Amino acid sequence: MTDMPAEAAMEAIQTHGHSPGVVLRSVVIGLTAFLTVVDLFATQAILPSLARHYGVAPGAMGFAVNASTIGMAVAGLVVGSFSPHIDRRMGILASLLLLAIPTSLLAIAPNLTVFTILRIIQGLCMASAFTLTLAYLGEQCSAMDAGGAFAAYITGNVASNLIGRLISATVADNLGLATNFYFFALLNVAGALLVYFTIKRVQPMHSTDPAQSPLSAMIEHWRDPPLRAAFGVGFCILFAFIGTFTYVNFVLVRAPLSLGMMGVGFVYFVFLPSIVTTLLAGKVVDMLGMRLSLWGGLAIALLGLPLMLSSHLAGVLAGMVLVGIGTFFAQACATGFVGQAARTNRGIASGTYLACYFFGGLVGSAVLGQLFDHFGWLACVVGVGAALALASALVVRLRLAID
Repeated sequence: MTDMPAEAAMEAIQTHGHSPGVVLRSVVIGLTAFLTVVDLFATQAILPSLARHYGVAPGAMGFAVNASTIGMAVAGLVVGSFSPHIDRRMGILASLLLLAIPTSLLAIAPNLTVFTILRIIQGLCMASAFTLTLAYLGEQCSAMDAGGAFAAYITGNVASNLIGRLISATVADNLGLATNFYFFALLNVAGALLVYFTIKRVQPMHSTDPAQSPLSAMIEHWRDPPLRAAFGVGFCILFAFIGTFTYVNFVLVRAPLSLGMMGVGFVYFVFLPSIVTTLLAGKVVDMLGMRLSLWGGLAIALLGLPLMLSSHLAGVLAGMVLVGIGTFFAQACATGFVGQAARTNRGIASGTYLACYFFGGLVGSAVLGQLFDHFGWLACVVGVGAALALASALVVRLRLAID
């Protein structure tokens, strides 16, 4: 669920003339997005096994696995601020090759502290590669390519949530936890090879924004009430998403559901409907406006929460579908708003949003993990609902920039 920088990329796409190789670029961005962020959420499918391996509570393991969001937040902010000075091809290649190192070292992490540090390093590499890939696409594609590029981008992201979890559950169940991490390291190297053979070296485009330091630009964005509210919405969205799809894994493997590791992997086909609904977000916003569309997405996610408490698998799956659809859809709407509201230094605005977004995921994994450990799944779901309700309240502030 990492579609924040797409709006900035899409706007950049619309400023350039037609370029050849449209289909190839769409394939590259989809596959690169998949191979880059596939590590982010894939490990959630094997959380119960990891908790048993390290002998820790679900909350501690959930925080360790989601510690990658720390690196994602930091790298998104830094790379978003300085990307005009970074060679796209070399930056992506270096990030993906470096990503394979902490991924493979996870196989032999001796304790939870080392595991957590390696996940943070993974996040740094993932966000760097991903942000630079989007910048490359935005600078090299024309307006005619925009629809296909955006579709490939969304598809790559949603596919990484679905297929990554399925792969992780399959490999770990059949070959063990260590082999699982070695396999994902190979996927990172495959992503680097894909970039090496398909992305040509180009000079990064210089920003047309007025000269301003990244820090002062960031402070200026934080002083803008609508943008500040949008940053809060992003925080709440990943807070809710992480809380739901991290700790539901422990519910799925316990009685009365009692799914095995492979069963948990197949459960994540619940993300399939999100591919279609997220792609419709732009049209819905055109019809209903940004605020109503955001409220609609958040309401759909809220409707799924009571179903998550069901003792029947069908009910839990239906709830997961609704939460997935609602949060992905709301994230697409919030992404679009940031691109509209930030009239200058949009890269820094996007990086700031990304930092808030992933920081929300980190806080969600920590806070909701404690609720889950001490008070159970019901308290965790209530916490998710509170985050979605807060996001809905913040949406009111978005009207100032778009009305």
